[in-house]
Amino acid sequence: MSADPPASPLEKKHEAWSGRFAEPVAEFVLRYTASVGFDRRLALADIEGSLAHAAMLAKVGVLSAQDLADIERGLAQIRGEIERGEFRWSLALEDVHLNIERRLTELVGEAGKRLHTGRSRNDQVATDLRLYLRGEIDRVRQALRGLQTALVELAARHTATIMPGFTHLQVAQPVTFGHHLLAYVEMFERDDERLRDARRRVNRLPLGAAALAGTSYPIDRDFVAQRLGFEGLCENSLDAVSDRDFAIEFVAACALIMVHVSRLAEELVLWMSPRFGFVRLPDRFTTGSSIMPQKKNPDVPELARGKSGRVIGHLVALLTLMKGQPLAYNKDNQEDKEPVFDTLDTVLDTLRAFAEMVPGIEVDAAAMRRAAAEGHPTATDLADYLVKKGVPFRDAHEAAARAVRCAAERGCDLAELPLAELRAFSPAIDADVFDVLTLEGAVAARAHAGGTAPARVAEQVARWRARLAAQ
Repeated sequence: MSADPPASPLEKKHEAWSGRFAEPVAEFVLRYTASVGFDRRLALADIEGSLAHAAMLAKVGVLSAQDLADIERGLAQIRGEIERGEFRWSLALEDVHLNIERRLTELVGEAGKRLHTGRSRNDQVATDLRLYLRGEIDRVRQALRGLQTALVELAARHTATIMPGFTHLQVAQPVTFGHHLLAYVEMFERDDERLRDARRRVNRLPLGAAALAGTSYPIDRDFVAQRLGFEGLCENSLDAVSDRDFAIEFVAACALIMVHVSRLAEELVLWMSPRFGFVRLPDRFTTGSSIMPQKKNPDVPELARGKSGRVIGHLVALLTLMKGQPLAYNKDNQEDKEPVFDTLDTVLDTLRAFAEMVPGIEVDAAAMRRAAAEGHPTATDLADYLVKKGVPFRDAHEAAARAVRCAAERGCDLAELPLAELRAFSPAIDADVFDVLTLEGAVAARAHAGGTAPARVAEQVARWRARLAAQ
């Protein structure tokens, strides 16, 4: 979409409001205050809102049937020009609203000048942003489902692949790789729930609040809400034009999405390192080094990890933007859009990248199993075994700890200690102890709901497949 060259002083006298002023806006101030460079993204939402507003004005008798027909015809042409990239954007007209209004007046004359009756750019922009954000929330939720689906399908291939579970980044207990992946599916499901809940608060109509106090025209806000698919009205006109909670809430939800992606990214970076060697990422999602020919760098996960800070920063920016504003609308709120738009772009691109990368992850199951065997991860299972034999838990814990110390001094696994030596730590230990000291036995024993047992992981995979398919 092209933009006009810098406006002449004559052009800088705004038709919308210049009658009060004795001189045009300074060229620097025009550039400083203009938002059309970024809020043109709201153009189609602006047209949608204007069509509903015009239909309402005609319904209540403020616009004639002919005016309505002219406005609808003109806005349809403008929509086509915007979609084809033919619309001429003018910096002199400040924002998306005045650019569209000026073009409408060029096309249909006096009817275009009547469209703004009963509304202000204050309630107009709040409506546009809510309309736009409502559709974008749906896109983010769809992208989340794409990543969840990819993780579920990878988990389905590894329901019984054993890997170390960590606490403090130290080997803790064995888990299955499928179980580990499904933890992220759960995180992203909570993200989806937050977005779904936030969408309800986005989907309320501010139009009709006008500048701040409402309007004296006999408007029908319920008609506009129904036509635009809003679930309710913003009930207080002051709040309607000044509220940006909905944008903050959306960016907050996106910040959490990026935190979850960043955690997964961090693990992929670690797992791809030769020190772990758990996974290999597809070449198309990695890069090489300009000096070290052997390198294969996980740039996509690393960049996603970095971009999480970008979105978190947008959340802080929006909170700071709003914290000192008195009622009602203030020009500060022009600064709400770029953080929202960049958050959307960042989150959508990141989710797409991960959804396409995850299916191509190659797993070195042998490396995972070797790592799971390090650090005596079945020590808890030995303690649990003793408890089931009637030993008090604290005594069982002490016996297992002494067995671990012995195995560590010998440089072997607990399962490699002879039965006679194990019995020295507790006479309750018998030959069946070796059934619980294996990695497979340890994961299979966690067969309760939410556990890491392969059978439970397979059940969770089936549940998630059905759930995602139904959405």
